[in-house]
Amino acid sequence: MRIPGLDPELTIDRMFRSPPFNVLEDGESMLLSGLVGRIWTLRRDYPTLSGPAQFRTWSARGTVRVLFANWAAGTESGGSMLVSETRVDAVDWRGRLGLAAIRPLIARSHGLISSDGIDAALAATCASTSSSSPA
Repeated sequence: MRIPGLDPELTIDRMFRSPPFNVLEDGESMLLSGLVGRIWTLRRDYPTLSGPAQFRTWSARGTVRVLFANWAAGTESGGSMLVSETRVDAVDWRGRLGLAAIRPLIARSHGLISSDGIDAALAATCASTSSSSPA
């Protein structure tokens, strides 16, 4: 299940930098993006915000704020790993009710959501490696 209206070929990086997402902080090896609205509808009810301050103070009745944090972190062996966290905050009881309605869907699709991005990253890495290797 994807956000209605998003191109399926959209890269994860471009997706988190384009509406309906709002870039909250962008660093060399990290990106924080936010989304607000009624995430349980198919109407794509996600307002575009003026900036991080509006995300922090978002309080429209019956909505949620969703924070997507993606960053690279070092490992003990000297390598790197990709880390991704998502946090959801319901603004009021109506937002909690809407969120509760989709919680089973989120739980069932959790493995697909987490693996979808990794699969895409691996496919892109393998494609670039094979195209740069001598034949």
